[in-house]
Amino acid sequence: MNYTIALKTIIKKEVYRFLRIWPQTLLPPAITTALYFLIFGKLIGNRIGTISGASYMDYIVPGIILMSVISHSYSNVVSSFYSTKFQRNIEELLVAPVPNLVILTGYVSGGICRGLLVGVVVALISMLFADIVVLHPVITIAVAILTATLFSLAGFINAVLAESFDDISIIPNFVLTPLSYLGGVFYSVDMLPGVWQTLIMGNPIMYMINAFRYGMIEVTDVDVNLALMMICGLIVLLAVFCLLMLHKGTGIKN
Repeated sequence: MNYTIALKTIIKKEVYRFLRIWPQTLLPPAITTALYFLIFGKLIGNRIGTISGASYMDYIVPGIILMSVISHSYSNVVSSFYSTKFQRNIEELLVAPVPNLVILTGYVSGGICRGLLVGVVVALISMLFADIVVLHPVITIAVAILTATLFSLAGFINAVLAESFDDISIIPNFVLTPLSYLGGVFYSVDMLPGVWQTLIMGNPIMYMINAFRYGMIEVTDVDVNLALMMICGLIVLLAVFCLLMLHKGTGIKN
């Protein structure tokens, strides 16, 4: 059976959903980014100087872009799939002859689209404050897509396990946001004391941000190949976990 129509339908629904409410999904990150660059880049950055040979503005641009990709790819899937559960629309998918892989791919693709679109918006805003030159476009695009995929899967897990709207805000507020800010967006690992340098190495977002930064300005605190392998490994792990939950009906068929 050809499941292309089902996949396209889910993706179109997800994309139209966040484009229809673009003042809530695309405009806020543009405003927030402008404030980041104005406060951290211009006002504070002029006093900090350079980091690893790059100006402070150029240094923080990749981190802010990827941080936006992470938060919006995650939030798109978790809010959309949980709303489907809450409104009991998920029952239509469950009774339809649509494989779990198609359902997962559709929702994750929507998260990827929103995450990358927000990333493009943030990158365009950053061009008003810094001269953006992508030195390794293949690595840059690959890291952005892989990161959006990873956090779309994470958002799907959160949505499946969530039992209330409060549950879909706990992880972004108390896990994602702290890990993102502690992931080297605004500073280099070398600037931290010895103990904190060791602790931050356990933060997976730090590897993603540094790999993305390497792709843009060729500055990194970690091995890029290691970062890419870690991201791909986590994607496989989360994808398998998502499919297992869909197969068992965890949080869906209750």
